[in-house]
Amino acid sequence: MAYNFDWGVFFQELPGGEAEYWQILLDGVGWTLAVSALAWIIALAVGSIVGTIRTTDHPWLVRLGNAWVELFRNVPLIVQLFLWYFVVPEVIPPLKRWVVASDPSTVQFLMAVVGLGLFTSARVAEQVRAGIQSLPRGQRFAAMAVGLDTVQTYRHVLLPMAFRIVIPPLTSETMNLIKNSSVALTIGLAELTFRAREMGEYTFHFFEAFTAATLIYVAISMTANRVMAFVEKKVAVPGYIAGGGK
Repeated sequence: MAYNFDWGVFFQELPGGEAEYWQILLDGVGWTLAVSALAWIIALAVGSIVGTIRTTDHPWLVRLGNAWVELFRNVPLIVQLFLWYFVVPEVIPPLKRWVVASDPSTVQFLMAVVGLGLFTSARVAEQVRAGIQSLPRGQRFAAMAVGLDTVQTYRHVLLPMAFRIVIPPLTSETMNLIKNSSVALTIGLAELTFRAREMGEYTFHFFEAFTAATLIYVAISMTANRVMAFVEKKVAVPGYIAGGGK
């Protein structure tokens, strides 16, 4: 039996008549962008801190950072989302009361942001650690020689250079985070993949629904890629990173 293509399905109304299918896909895009953006802020902030402390001379801080990375990097993302959404509120009574009193979509959104952000922070921490350790040790010694303390050395010398080096791998992590946001459908968040599946179940036009979702994901990811490439070009140190001055 041949498949009956119908690209006009996007302009049909849902069974309840409250919206057309293209509108619910657009709503899903909004949730995807919001989750990705906020999770990236958490990942970059936490990952930068964890990655930095792993390069210090304090063994207990290094062990703490290593434990953080191993924990969040080795547990599947879907398991972490389930833990944040189903388990953590059960063991923290105040959080449980907030979950019960709040709108489900708000809870799903925040738990997805936290879960995805912390999962990605372990990967960002690895990139930041590698960026700092790739710098010549002479930069640290020179900073200390002119009177900078440890915090000032990291803030004014090491981190500005390290972040320039790790922009390309951070670009990959940004794109991975956007794609990983689709896992949030497992806790009920109505992001893009959730909406595409919902459209397919209503209309049986799964091909059209997921073709649209695929193209949207490609467009979002490529936009993020171009933005990061622009940033890389603007902040590159000429002659220090291959191709950076071009």
